[in-house]
Parts: sequence; C-alpha cells; structure tokens
Amino acid sequence: MNDLDQYYRVLGLEPGASREEVNQAYKDLAFIWHPDRVPKDNPRLQQKAQEKLKEINQARDELRSVRPSVQKKDDQPQRSAQPRRDSDRYQPPRSAQPRQDSDRYQPPRSHYQSPPQSHQQARKPHSDLSGADLRGANLKEKDLAGRNLSHANLSNANLSDAFLHKVNLEGANLYGANLFRANLLQACLRQANLRETNLIGADLSGADLSGADLSGANVGSKDRLMVKLTGANLAGAIMPDGTIHS
Repeated sequence: MNDLDQYYRVLGLEPGASREEVNQAYKDLAFIWHPDRVPKDNPRLQQKAQEKLKEINQARDELRSVRPSVQKKDDQPQRSAQPRRDSDRYQPPRSAQPRQDSDRYQPPRSHYQSPPQSHQQARKPHSDLSGADLRGANLKEKDLAGRNLSHANLSNANLSDAFLHKVNLEGANLYGANLFRANLLQACLRQANLRETNLIGADLSGADLSGADLSGANVGSKDRLMVKLTGANLAGAIMPDGTIHS
C-alpha cells in the first residue's frame, strides 16, 4: 500500500475518490473529532482527538494536491505543483496548542463565488455576508464556519446539516429556517430572530443566544429537549414557550 492509499484509508475512502468526496469526508471526520465535543476533564480523550485531527489534516493536505484528471484507482496519482497551504488545515482550539497565525481553520471557498471580473480572471469570494438576502436559500450541508452573516436574512432557508461553527449570525433573521442537525458550536446568535425555527438535532454548545427570540421554535417533543445547549448563553432570550430566560 502506497502513501496515498493510506491517506484515502484515513478518510475512509476508496483510492481514486473525487476531490468533493475527500472534502466531505474531511469535514465529517473533523466534526466528529473536534476537541470541543470531548469532555474537558478527560485529558486522554482530548489528546486522542488532537492526534486524530493531525492525522486527518495530513491526509486531506496530501490528497488535495492530487490532480483530479489522473486520480484513478489503477493509475499512480500525480501531484500538482501548487504548494500546500497551512491555512487550509483544521487545527484544534488554540487552548490545546501554541497559538500560530497559520493554525486557523479556513472553510472551503467553493461557496458563494462572486461573478467573474472578466473572461480570464474570477474574483475571489468574500467571507463577509453581513446583511445578505438569503431568504429561502438551499444551504443544506454547506460549510459556512467562521463566516460573517450578521443581520443577514435567512428566513425559511434550509440549513439542515450545515457546518456553522463560530459563524456570526448576530441580529440575523432566521424566521422559519430549517436548522435540523446543524453544527452551531460557539456561534454568535445575539439578538437573532429564531421564531418558528426548526432546531431539532442542532448543536448549539457554547453558542451566544443572549437576547435571541426563539418563540415557537421546534426544540423537541413534549418534555424531551432535542437540542444541545451545553454552555450556551441564553441570558434574556425569549424561549420557545414565550418565557424570558433570566
């Protein structure tokens, strides 16, 4: 087994998998092994999660350099001349290792591409989507981690299974949006409109929901809460039943 076959195996893929399959497998595993999902009082599991992330990072970095046109199971993959960028790697929180400017998770930049400036050169996407009109948009499984969507209009948008880790949704309108199983770890949702929003299965651990309006939001069935709110800030938030959290 050559090195590339081993990298595919780390991501749970067959040799020759497409670039999209590599990116999706990477996001899935990074979500599972994120240290924030491991109890802080268990150093053994924290260390294991950090080591696993390093392994996943290396596999994705190596497979990203494989040219899609020659990425076949029976052929030896060739590598492009494009250098690997450290900023494309998913790193554990800064509390788990020394801080470096390059050790920041950068989401894939395939979403929301701006129109090309000309037929020869395309403009790079911008991470600032504050105030954007995304009403009814289909954003299922999209990676918007770290994006600025403050005061954006996402009413009735489909954000099921979306990766929204540390996204800024302050003052955003999410009325009637579908956030089924969305990852909103440490997201900023201050003063956000979450009325009638579907939050079943969503992970809001460490999220700031202060002053948010969750009136009528779907958070479970009967007395069973089906939203993860570990460490979330709910000060002044209007709860699904209309009461204000103190």
